[in-house]
Amino acid sequence: MTGSGLKHRVARLRQAYAPHEHRPLGGYLAAMGTYATVTASLVGLVRATGRPVPQRPAPADVVLLCVATHKLSRLLSKDAVTSPLRAPFTRYDRPIGSGEVMEQVRDQGSPTRHAVGELLSCPFCLAVWVATGLTGGLVLAPRLTRMVATALTAVAASDFLQMGYAVAQRAAEGGHHGQ
Repeated sequence: MTGSGLKHRVARLRQAYAPHEHRPLGGYLAAMGTYATVTASLVGLVRATGRPVPQRPAPADVVLLCVATHKLSRLLSKDAVTSPLRAPFTRYDRPIGSGEVMEQVRDQGSPTRHAVGELLSCPFCLAVWVATGLTGGLVLAPRLTRMVATALTAVAASDFLQMGYAVAQRAAEGGHHGQ
């Protein structure tokens, strides 16, 4: 099938799928193709280096990667400091607290640009990519990946402690004013 034939087919599919809403199906296909390529490249790299793949990951590694995936996904998709990475694909909306911002996907541009904007501004969407990268890193460079994941896990724990402290402080101040 030619490129123009595929574009026409995707346009017809998009019209049938979501006639009253902009859904960049072509961009989603490009993102999925990129993800598949990255994943296949990781597999190829593991095979080429002869790194052993564990039969089962250690439970401690699973927990470490879970928390690190959560933190890195939020850091990349919501943190104010990483907004320059998202700026070509999103538009600033408002702060949402704890150093995070809400952004909207830019409507103008290609379907791929729109899909990338959705991916980069959604921690749930980005988590699949981050988890894949960290899991590949655990096989290819386990010591370095564990060190990075440990730092991300420490930051996530610190975030929860900071939020808990702020809640406790507000409760203490509220209780003090009521006496």
